[in-house]
Amino acid sequence: MTDTTDTTDTTDTTDTSGTTHTTDPAAAAAAPAWLGAVRLSVVIPTHDDAHRIGPTLDAFRAHLDAHLGPGPGDWELVVVDDASTDDTAALVEAAAADEPRIRLVRSPHHRGKGAALRAGVLACAGERVLLADAGLRTPPAELEHLEHALGPEAPGSGIDGGTDRGNHGGNDSGGERATAALGRSGNRLVRALGIPGIPGFRADTCGFALFDGDRARAAFGASVLDGPAIDAEVLRWVRRQGWHVAEVPVSRTRTRTGTRTQKPPAGPGPGPRRTTAPGDRRRALAELFRLNAGGLAVAAVFLALSAYVFHGLWADLDGRYLADALQDQNQWEWFVGVATDNITHLRNPLFTTAQGMPDGVNLMANATMLGLTVPLIPVTLLFGETVTFALVLTLGMAASAWTWYWLIRRRLVQSRWAAAAGGALAAFAPPMVSHANGHPNFVVLFMLPLIIDRALRLCEGRNTVRDGVLLGLFATYQIFLGEEPLLIAALGMLVFSLAYLLVDRRRALAAAQPLGLGLVIAAGVCVPLLIYPLYWQFFGPQSYHSVLHGDNAGNSPRALVEYAARSLFGDAETAGRLSLNTTEQNAFYGWPLLALGVIVCVWMWRRRLVRALAITGGVALALSLGPWVPVPRTDVVLPGPWRLMVKLPLFESVIEGRVAMVCAPVLGVLLALALDRIVRMRTRELRTLGLLAVAAALIPVLPLPLAVRERAPVPAFITSGAWKGYVKDGEALVPVPLPDPGQADALHWQVEADFGFRLAGGYFNGPWGPDRIGIYGATPRHLSNLLRDVRYGQQPPEITPQWRDQARRDLEFWKAGAVVLPFQDRGIELRDMISELLGREPQKVEDVWVWRVGPGQV
Repeated sequence: MTDTTDTTDTTDTTDTSGTTHTTDPAAAAAAPAWLGAVRLSVVIPTHDDAHRIGPTLDAFRAHLDAHLGPGPGDWELVVVDDASTDDTAALVEAAAADEPRIRLVRSPHHRGKGAALRAGVLACAGERVLLADAGLRTPPAELEHLEHALGPEAPGSGIDGGTDRGNHGGNDSGGERATAALGRSGNRLVRALGIPGIPGFRADTCGFALFDGDRARAAFGASVLDGPAIDAEVLRWVRRQGWHVAEVPVSRTRTRTGTRTQKPPAGPGPGPRRTTAPGDRRRALAELFRLNAGGLAVAAVFLALSAYVFHGLWADLDGRYLADALQDQNQWEWFVGVATDNITHLRNPLFTTAQGMPDGVNLMANATMLGLTVPLIPVTLLFGETVTFALVLTLGMAASAWTWYWLIRRRLVQSRWAAAAGGALAAFAPPMVSHANGHPNFVVLFMLPLIIDRALRLCEGRNTVRDGVLLGLFATYQIFLGEEPLLIAALGMLVFSLAYLLVDRRRALAAAQPLGLGLVIAAGVCVPLLIYPLYWQFFGPQSYHSVLHGDNAGNSPRALVEYAARSLFGDAETAGRLSLNTTEQNAFYGWPLLALGVIVCVWMWRRRLVRALAITGGVALALSLGPWVPVPRTDVVLPGPWRLMVKLPLFESVIEGRVAMVCAPVLGVLLALALDRIVRMRTRELRTLGLLAVAAALIPVLPLPLAVRERAPVPAFITSGAWKGYVKDGEALVPVPLPDPGQADALHWQVEADFGFRLAGGYFNGPWGPDRIGIYGATPRHLSNLLRDVRYGQQPPEITPQWRDQARRDLEFWKAGAVVLPFQDRGIELRDMISELLGREPQKVEDVWVWRVGPGQV
């Protein structure tokens, strides 16, 4: 449903459910007077159907008399003539003269199926409304199946029990009966195009459907489309109210196809069938685009915002580097390249010896995001690793915002732009922008809202097997996008579930059984798909058991109320003192935004959802403080709740400050709920005050573009291919200093050389020591430490025979083919020391010094 209507062509009315909708004044004027409520109204749109309307009316009349009774309040047939040019209207009028329960609604202009259905539904008086077609493609006898699915009584105006929307008078509970029962077989055009925004249905249609009467009038009254895509619009509107829609298999009358109008088979029958014309297809496509125009506009806004954040990188992909990425951009581009190299050469995508020689790298145990790097191999081959890196960040952040928007709009609010604001905050919150400097796995989170939505569907218990299977597939794919974000999200969902158990024990317990069964099914899907990759990750070559992050990985309490470096009101110096580094500014929501969240919670505290969100956000912030919490401006250190989790499997490798990222979607949902209520306030002054308060909270944390710097050039020794004369197949190149978490430009050399050589050292997660504790980079050796110490200021030691012997052993361990010293600061000291260690002078090749150290050379 679009957000605007042409007020010159419509009139607002309110039905018995209290919902405002739009009527067509021309159609309403042409409709017969209302004769009082009836049990069932059958609405049939027609246009040039004189050849078949008579048998259709006879068939329905006979069936309804037998099924419902012959009384005046039992049923009515409302036929809407959409400005037919044949005798359709005259035939209906003749039938109405014989049977007063047949009513004719005439339209002076031919506007389409949507306008006809809308006029007919709004003119009918049934407690239930059946939509049918003039060709009788579905026999009237199938009505019994729809009635069974709709339940013995039409539901009231309460919302579906599986949702918690704020636009229905605060009613948090309601019956589980369906609002509409749809025939599964439907319009072929709509089936071919799909019905966007109707999760859970395989392109259903309103061609044969039974609705609760009041809700049908509300839904069709809210519609604006006049053509065939009204099916999609109405079903989307119904689902967004949280109303349940049942899908019912129905049989169809068989007719021959192939032309727009066929002759009927011999003998009595429903008459010829009209198939979809090209003009109808074009109109449906146009209406489907119009129906989705608002969502497309939101997606365009998100994409523009994401491009704004990364525009400095896109301005010069070859020459610029994210200034605050440290070595993470080099590392992640290397992950892109090594996945491409492994797959294109039919090698194991979970392991490589391209760096970390001779032990290699367990790629499954690193944030390689195989779920994107592998599908994007064609992009990488055509445009390079940096383009893929920038594309993943830009599209991933926009897609994450859109799926959060989709979840919020589908389940919580009616206002499109309230949902968009919530989605934007969830994806562009300060922690997400900070991680965008080099952690794509914490930016590309578009699967998390889909996983949450599927878990909520399991709670509703409507199709546990299907939803459990899909949840398992979604979780499996997220594993290949980022395991730590999934673990943190699962922690947040667990806290939310426990919080909801506190605030609504009845509903939480009712949801526990289908949710538990669905989770078992999801695990049954995940385990076969993940057993080998996870075995490789935790028990394969170069696996490790936990990662050391230090004692200051939790958030400072001040970090919760200060601003991040890349926020509009941010101060890089203050944020730097309160965080591990710029990419780990995991809180920094700013006190105005947190204050707004508290105000919204107090304002809407009666809503169970808000109470559960408040508890979830508070627990996440407390856990993010780490195992020990320093009290600001004192020497007091208090134990934190993370102490209870620090030794748990998996959580021992989590940077606890990142748990605060759970608050981004929590605040996003609270923001959307607040805006949705603010924009519907009747008092203009209150609306203005509320919007100003929201703006005051959001403006300080608006994201700034990420800072960039000039990228260090790749030595000509590499780009010219001169390295090929010094490093043989199976040997490693040893840059000086060796690549490590502090300096990993050599990874970019390897990418530029199409992985033609291997590297000693590196920047990755790998094991260290007999306990296989996870560290960043390869296990250091004496020579690698010596080269780094001298490069960064220490004086070279006296070179003794012991040092020469140690250097020889280290080079042999690395299977080194050449030591390469680019021109750099302290290059003379390094050159002289290495020459003394190796007992000979280097060769100058292009812009580097090279020592050949292969077998027989040292």
